[in-house]
Amino acid sequence: QVQLVESGGGLVQAGDSLRLSCAASGRTFGRHTIAWFRQAPGKEREFVAGISLSGGSTYYADSMKGRFTISRDNAKNTVYLQMNSLKPEDTAVYYCAARLSILVMTNQRQYDYWGQGTQVTVSS
Repeated sequence: QVQLVESGGGLVQAGDSLRLSCAASGRTFGRHTIAWFRQAPGKEREFVAGISLSGGSTYYADSMKGRFTISRDNAKNTVYLQMNSLKPEDTAVYYCAARLSILVMTNQRQYDYWGQGTQVTVSS
């Protein structure tokens, strides 16, 4: 089992950067692919980025490519989401999720464990 705790959210202005962290407990962290999702008010939760077991492969939603970077440090049981050039439309609750698999999936139903989320608010 894996427990996930997100941190790093906050209120920023358009164009600013934030780095979110997802700290995991449990000995099997290295066997889980990790993804970030987000949910804006009144919208469905959407895939943001995902990373493979070793961190060698990363995947992004089209609207995040070039602005967001996902990375992981298996020694620290932590996954990061570096977000640059933030826009007001990036405002959402950001969740990290874990999946006991070698495959990164974009469908939230494929993930077994979730954190509680961290709020990111981008003002214009």
